[in-house]
Amino acid sequence: MDFGLVLQTDPPASRVINLMQRAEHNGFTHGWTFDSAVLWQEPFVIYSQILARTERLIVGPMVTNPGTRTWEVTASTFATLNDMFGNRTVCGIGRGDSAMRVAGRKPNTLARISEAMKVIRALGSGREADLGGTVVRFPWTEPDAALPVWMAAYGPKALKMTGEEADGFILQLSDLYLTRYMVKAVKDAAVAAGRDPSEVTICVAAPAYVTDDDSPAALAHAREQCRWFGGMVGNHVADLVAKYGEHSSQVPDELTEYIKARQGYDYAHHGRSGNPDTAFVPDEIVDRFCLIGPVERHVEKLNALRELGVDQFAVYDMHDAQEAVIDAYGQQVIPAVNA
Repeated sequence: MDFGLVLQTDPPASRVINLMQRAEHNGFTHGWTFDSAVLWQEPFVIYSQILARTERLIVGPMVTNPGTRTWEVTASTFATLNDMFGNRTVCGIGRGDSAMRVAGRKPNTLARISEAMKVIRALGSGREADLGGTVVRFPWTEPDAALPVWMAAYGPKALKMTGEEADGFILQLSDLYLTRYMVKAVKDAAVAAGRDPSEVTICVAAPAYVTDDDSPAALAHAREQCRWFGGMVGNHVADLVAKYGEHSSQVPDELTEYIKARQGYDYAHHGRSGNPDTAFVPDEIVDRFCLIGPVERHVEKLNALRELGVDQFAVYDMHDAQEAVIDAYGQQVIPAVNA
């Protein structure tokens, strides 16, 4: 199993770069960041420094969206980084929850994501793409240029499209039941589209917090550090409930039930521990969606995720133990999982 590190691009950028270097030293293969232009610093500028100061780490956004940049600009940025550093990027893409809403726009439609994926992948891989009637190609890309595009999804239509069109699937939660359900939906869609389902890389992303023991006090602190994640996922779940209704046969209750007490969301606290808008998230959801507890619990759950077809686990590292979790994974968790 591969391992990734997910960070926000809070200033100073030097800290983001240092944590990514630390991750590579500890055996992580991927470095991901949020991409929300108003809330955080521009990630692609920081990617160039991460790539220059690491040797193997693959970097990309978790996730970008097709609404905040024109598609040829997004593709050119990835292709430039790959030309400089040797095909070490991946394009994670989604609807653009915070990036679009904070700027006063609605998240992108699936149709727009579908069109954007095709253009970005083609241009980033040195091929031609149609920009609405004008066919273009970057004349400077190398013959071996390649840009995989991974799609974030929860709902039935998005999962189907991921299986049909994307190179990878990003699932932002680590609940075993929901992982099994959604990975199956993606792989079934790939088969129905005539694709080899093994060609779709499966990436589960969730907060991880390693405790010294499983005492009530240690677990309670870990839960409070990771409770923000249930609120972030809840934004997407609320959209699904609005679209499909409660107790829909198309969306499992195991995903939607917990947001009944949700009363709104202020993006000023997005993705941060202590987010006051996530008090509605129960301990059960934190335990299901995240990885918390001593090392052996992480190893056990990661092995279970791998059995479900997960190729990469990406650690959301937004809490008060960033370095400690990177080191614990590098020294104990990753070696145990990949023994």
